[in-house]
Amino acid sequence: MRKLLALQARVIGALVMRETRATFGTSQIGYLWAIVTPAAGVAVLVSVFVAAGRLPPFGSSLALFFATGLLTLELFTKLSTSLMNTFTANKALLTYPLIKETDTLFARFILIVTTYLVIMLIFYSGLILMGLASLPRFPDQLLYAFSATALLGFGFGALNAVLLARWESWGLIYGILTRPLFIISGVFFIPSKLPTPALDVLKWNPVLHAVEWMRSGYYSNYDSMVLDKGYMVFLASLLILLGLAGERFTRKKRSGQ
Repeated sequence: MRKLLALQARVIGALVMRETRATFGTSQIGYLWAIVTPAAGVAVLVSVFVAAGRLPPFGSSLALFFATGLLTLELFTKLSTSLMNTFTANKALLTYPLIKETDTLFARFILIVTTYLVIMLIFYSGLILMGLASLPRFPDQLLYAFSATALLGFGFGALNAVLLARWESWGLIYGILTRPLFIISGVFFIPSKLPTPALDVLKWNPVLHAVEWMRSGYYSNYDSMVLDKGYMVFLASLLILLGLAGERFTRKKRSGQ
């Protein structure tokens, strides 16, 4: 068992290196660009709202408020969409007996999560150094929120990969279904201030809970009326189970195509 686990770890490690080269190229500029892009997105949003004279919905830093929402949303979106294409993009690799489709899922998951962990550390550190943010009040909750968001993205991504392998139009459908997330996930507003009827609908959005969890971990007095950690963790676990089980049950059908 120990030898099998060591072999599996080496396989996934090699796939992570391959994913890194395929995604960012062989130069350091590619990886740097992956870090700069989310930061630039937050900077543009802050500039637009500052020019419009808008005050932070919570706290004293508009950049911090948007970052806790936008970077969390981007982590989920990147995982759920990038993992969707894993099976179709690695068909040639799957001819090797040692490589399983789940290995390619885990490799891409590790690369994306590591990248966004670096992005968040650099971005929040930059805000702190510029005096636009204080140290996070509950670092452990930030880590839990990040981990739960990553698992949620993995669950959606794994299930999407199975669906896309069987249904080519699923990618377009998923893109349409998730387009409103930018507006309804609490990136620009505080959900607890919404009317109850609107909140009763929006609370089914798991990404909203991810953003609320992230802000509850960063701010010392952010009291969320909508955050349900159990719901988010349960949904992430269920989707991971469905995704991995779906991959296992449809493996022969995909290999026969």
